[in-house]
Amino acid sequence: MIRFILLLAIAISWPALLCAKPANHLDQLLEQIQKTQQQESVTRKEREQRFLTAHSNQKKLLAEVKARLATARKHSTQLRSNFDNNEKALSELETELKRQTGDLGEVFGTVRQSAKDIAALVNESLVSAQYPDRTEWLRTLGESKKLPDITELEQLWYLLQQETVESGRVVRFPTTVIDTNGEATTQEVIRVGLFNALAQGRYLNYQTETNRFVVLARQPSQSGNSLGIGGQNEGRLAVDPTRGVLLGLLVETPDLLERINQGGIVGYVILSLGLLGLLIVIVRLSYLALTGRAIRNQLSNPATPSPQNPLGRILTVAAENSDTDPGNLELQIDEAILRELPRLTQGEGLVKLLAAVAPLLGLLGTVVGMIATFQAITLFGTGDPKMMADGISQALVTTALGLIVAIPLLFMHTLVTSRSQALVQILDEQTLGLVAANRETANV
Repeated sequence: MIRFILLLAIAISWPALLCAKPANHLDQLLEQIQKTQQQESVTRKEREQRFLTAHSNQKKLLAEVKARLATARKHSTQLRSNFDNNEKALSELETELKRQTGDLGEVFGTVRQSAKDIAALVNESLVSAQYPDRTEWLRTLGESKKLPDITELEQLWYLLQQETVESGRVVRFPTTVIDTNGEATTQEVIRVGLFNALAQGRYLNYQTETNRFVVLARQPSQSGNSLGIGGQNEGRLAVDPTRGVLLGLLVETPDLLERINQGGIVGYVILSLGLLGLLIVIVRLSYLALTGRAIRNQLSNPATPSPQNPLGRILTVAAENSDTDPGNLELQIDEAILRELPRLTQGEGLVKLLAAVAPLLGLLGTVVGMIATFQAITLFGTGDPKMMADGISQALVTTALGLIVAIPLLFMHTLVTSRSQALVQILDEQTLGLVAANRETANV
């Protein structure tokens, strides 16, 4: 037991012994162990005292934290109660607000919708060129989530009234105008209500994206050069009820020359044949008119035949063969008439041929145009009708040109034929008279 206690003491004091000076005897070792135990006892008491002090502080902090936690829980309970009370009060106030507003909610919704609709109308109005920044305010009002106040309602009413009043006015104001060459200049613009705008006698198209006027590339037939405001001048004005849409379409509407160009080569061939037929008809009608006048002059003086007209030449043949028998005389006169017929009927067959060929060429142009249309469909599909417009235009224009050329040529062919047949009938009647007179002379 003593040995165990001694070993335990050595084990406890071992760290101190390691640091102590080595002992020469057991008594010194025992003395060192006692000193070490005393030092260890003092150290343990100091550590115990520090632990007790820290423990007391921790208990004090824990009490403070528990007190704050209790206060916080009490405050949280109070806040929750206040929140529930506020929620209940807010619900009651919202119900009271809905009850008190009543139809005003629908009125405010109508105001927002009306602001959106009016914004689209004002954006395309010619008045916006004179009074800009109206559309942005209307869009802001239409997208606003708060209730409009009395000032905004009055402003909305004012814009409606302004648009109504300006629709019946003709005013002048300076603004930027873009010419056909792309040059932007400041000019005096005449605005006629909501329908037209003119500058220097030329019609303008209003671009809502840039808030500028652009001179139409193609002007209407009626010009506004003589249009006056507040004066005595009066002018004719082409009114566009669509607010610029119809005037804008003038640029895309082809004129007569462009229509003819749509017919392509086949269209030009048809027109060339038509002009050729018209020239032939004019020449033939002129010749037949001069020949008919000469024949009528010859009828008034049959005793002196003239070789400058068909009847005079036939009368000359009859006079030269007056001594022959009636049979030979008739043959000579028939031969003279046959010589005159080609001159009187010349060109009639060609005019008739041209009248028959023109519709066939129109049909050819139709086929060519449809081929071009189907090629466009093959390449680009049917999504864009403009890609097929060229082929369809060529098909329709050539058909129309063929009919336009053929129908007048048929009438003119009939006219030329009737004139020549009338002259041939006069020649036949006169020759029959000559033959009958010769027969009577021979019988006597």
